Amino acid sequence: MSPGHHHAHSGHGHSPPVDFTKAFAVGILLNLGFVLIEAVYGFTAGSMALLADAGHNLSDVLGLILAWAGAALVKRRPSNRFTYGLKKSSILAALLNALLLLLAIGAIVAEAIRRLNNPVPTDGSVVMTVAAIGILVNGLTAWLFARGREHDINIRGAFLHMAADALVSAGVVAAGLLITYTGLQWIDPVTSLVVALIVLWSTWGLLTESAQMTLAGVPRGIDPDLVGLSLAKLPGVQDVHHLHIWALSTTETALTVHIIVEHDANRDTVLRQANAYAHTMFGIAHSTIQIEDAACADPHHH
Repeated sequence: MSPGHHHAHSGHGHSPPVDFTKAFAVGILLNLGFVLIEAVYGFTAGSMALLADAGHNLSDVLGLILAWAGAALVKRRPSNRFTYGLKKSSILAALLNALLLLLAIGAIVAEAIRRLNNPVPTDGSVVMTVAAIGILVNGLTAWLFARGREHDINIRGAFLHMAADALVSAGVVAAGLLITYTGLQWIDPVTSLVVALIVLWSTWGLLTESAQMTLAGVPRGIDPDLVGLSLAKLPGVQDVHHLHIWALSTTETALTVHIIVEHDANRDTVLRQANAYAHTMFGIAHSTIQIEDAACADPHHH
């Protein structure tokens, strides 16, 4: 008997994906307006901390635009050339977002070091006022994306950027307060370095996870060994091989696998059970499963 090939497809067990179009639009407008305010007062007050934060906020505006584009392209229908549609756009957007943040971190560190060697007088009261506005703007924007951060790294990237910015702005407020009471100008560039470390910490996980997904790695939260063992324990199954798991998008996962069954096993039953296991237990929405008789299976499979 020749090996049978079956393809099973089902949707996620989660609720329908949330539309973040309004959140992106509001977040971009709020942050773009704040970047302009922060840049103007940063130059006026001579504050590297404000200018660094403005530069980072500008990178976040670009990041939000990237994330928005990724979320929109995911919805494109499949074509003959792109048979899965453009689902990986959200993964690419998350990766570009992380790289963009790394560039911003480098610029902040370089300018802060320059300011440590050549201190510039800073108006602490102006720094505090503008940064306090930043806490409100960034906190509100982060809240807009909070509900989607658990299941989509593209949305998580937007959330992390905004949440980090709110913390950064709080740090800048503290720096302005210290400068006002102590007159120590080195506090401003040192705060910029702390800003850079906070942003790097919040970005690193996003960078590594999006890079892994771009390279067709198994998404975090899924143990491929556990998937294989679960399928191998199904009634009538002798062995499982050629198991591959990868991310189609930041919210969808695909699987292909060959399952060797006993000669008298009901193939359709095994197929249904295997697909249900992949979907229910591991959240894998796209399963391509090939059923093989033990007598016909390749003895040299891996």
